[in-house]
This record gives sequence, structure tokens and C-alpha cells, in this order.
Amino acid sequence: RVMREKKNVCKYMDIALQHISDNMLQRMHRHVTRQETYALIERFREEVPGIHLRTTLMVGHPGETEEDFNELLDFVRKVKFDRMGAFAYSEEEGTYSAEHYEDEIPFETKQARLDKLMALQQKISADLAARKIGKIFKVIIDRSEGEYYIGRTEFDSPEVDPEVLIPVSEGTLSLGTFYEVKITDADDFDLYGTRMF
Repeated sequence: RVMREKKNVCKYMDIALQHISDNMLQRMHRHVTRQETYALIERFREEVPGIHLRTTLMVGHPGETEEDFNELLDFVRKVKFDRMGAFAYSEEEGTYSAEHYEDEIPFETKQARLDKLMALQQKISADLAARKIGKIFKVIIDRSEGEYYIGRTEFDSPEVDPEVLIPVSEGTLSLGTFYEVKITDADDFDLYGTRMF
């Protein structure tokens, strides 16, 4: 509600879901079900139109079957997260998983699953970025590098999310200042824009 009603709150939600398979959620002690997760995402999007969702997922946790992994791929295809990070399970001393499960999934399998998941997300990110071409966003300028000023929209967390690149040839922009920027192009992750005068 606050995100929807307050203009000074970014419409950006970071929620580390880790998995979607009920089997894996139970093994990971996530205290949430597949159905509850889908319902939560639907609620976010209904209550806050235009919200951008970020999540972090894990592959290769002990007990993850091909069926579990395919369910995770299907989840990412359906939800189309605006931002997504992922990592392969590695045993950490003192954790519940390390003490109760054997790390039985081969490294090669974990890496193959991670690569497949990130390749899927790269396609989704490219499609979502392309849909922003022609739209105008409020952008804060963080720095300049070479031929570009580098900025972010309200949907981009510093250092981890895509950036907006604006040619320095368009004139001087002040760091830490907001500008209206029209998106003119996009690649798999970053956006390119021009300042609106």
C-alpha cells in the first residue's frame, strides 16, 4: 500500500525466494509453499502496478531432482522477474543443510543448471528491457564513464542491477541529480537514453 500511495517510495521489491518446488522449499526450511509464493507475487503486481521484482534462486541444493529444477525453470518463465540472481549450492559449515544432507549433486550438474537458468533469465531481461524503448523514466545520475553518464531508474539497485547510459555529448549532467530520460535502445541488461529537455 505504501509503495502504491507514496511517490517517494520506489516500486522495487527484493524477495529471496530460492526455489519454487514444494519438495525443495520443505527441504530448505523456507516455511512457504509453491502456491503461497505464486499468490504473493500476484498480490504484489495487483496492488502495485508497475512494480519491479527481484529475487535470488538456488540450484543444486541436496535432493534437487531434474523435476524440481524443471519446475524452477517453468516458474521463472511464468513470472518473468525483472531482476534475478542465482547461485549453485555449496555446503556451508554450521548450516542446517550441511548438518542434515549430503552434498550429493555433482558440481558439473549444479553448474549446468545454473547456466541454463541464467541463460533463460538473460532472454527475459532482454525482452523486458526492449519493452522500455520509447518510454520516459526518472533517472538519477551516479557517475560518468568514457562517453556516457551512468544512471539508474527507481527499479535499479546500485552496483547489481542494469544501468541507464546517456551520451555525454548531450550536455553536462550533475551527479546525484534526477533527470527525465527517454529510452532509445536496450541490450540484454542495460538501457540507453536521451535526456528530455
